[in-house]
Amino acid sequence: MSDGYNNYGSPIRVMLVEDHLTMSWGLERLIEGERPRMQVVGVARTGHDAVAMAASLVPDVILVDLDLNGDSSVEYLPGMLGNQKSRALVLTGERRTAVLDAAVRRGARGIVGKDAPAETLLKAIEKTHAGEIWLDRESMSRMFGGMLEPRSSQPQDPEQGKIDTLTERERKIVKAVVEHSDCLNKTLATHLFISEHTLRNHLTAIYHKLGVKTRLELYVYALKHKLATPAKAEVH
Repeated sequence: MSDGYNNYGSPIRVMLVEDHLTMSWGLERLIEGERPRMQVVGVARTGHDAVAMAASLVPDVILVDLDLNGDSSVEYLPGMLGNQKSRALVLTGERRTAVLDAAVRRGARGIVGKDAPAETLLKAIEKTHAGEIWLDRESMSRMFGGMLEPRSSQPQDPEQGKIDTLTERERKIVKAVVEHSDCLNKTLATHLFISEHTLRNHLTAIYHKLGVKTRLELYVYALKHKLATPAKAEVH
C-alpha cells in the first residue's frame, strides 16, 4: 500500500543486519521515528545470527550490511530469505560490482549506498516491501543485460563466485599471506595491524569461502587465481 502499511494495516517490520553499533543505533532511530509506518523488530550482528533471527521473526524487510566485521553476508542471504516472506535490501559502502551483483543473484531486491539520504533509504524499504526492485539503471542493465546476451563460448572460472565473496579486508589478508609467506601468524598479524586472534578468525573465514585448509593451500590458490604476487626478494 502507498502509505507503507502491509495488507493488515500494521507497520513494515524491519530487521537490521549490521555489526557496527553506532550505525545500527542510527538506523533504529531513523526507522522507529517512522512509526506507525515501520518498526525495527530485531538486530543481528553476524550472518549466522541473521539466518536464525529471520526464521524466528519473519520480518517484512531485512536491511543487510554486506561487510560484517570482515565476513561477507552475501553467502547468508539465501538462508535469511528461507521463510519465503522476507525481502532483503542491501545497505552498503561496497563499490565492487561483482559483489553487488552476487548479492542480487542470491536474493537481494535492492541496493542502497550508505551515503544515500535518509529519505532515499526509507523509500527503498517501502518499495522493497511492496515487491518492487530498488536498483540503479547501471545495475539493472548489468543484471538483466547479462541474461539477454548470448553466453560466451569461453567457460567461466568456477572459482570466481567464491572469490567474489571475499571482503576488501579479506583480500588484503590474502595479499599479505602471499607477500609474507615466510612469516608466522604473529608476525603477519603485526604487518596487518591486527591481533593474532583476529587474523586467525579472518583466515578461518577465508579458508571456508575458498575451500582451502591451510596457509600453504591459500598461498597456492592465490597465485593460481592471481589474487596476489610474492614480494620480490631483496638483493644484498
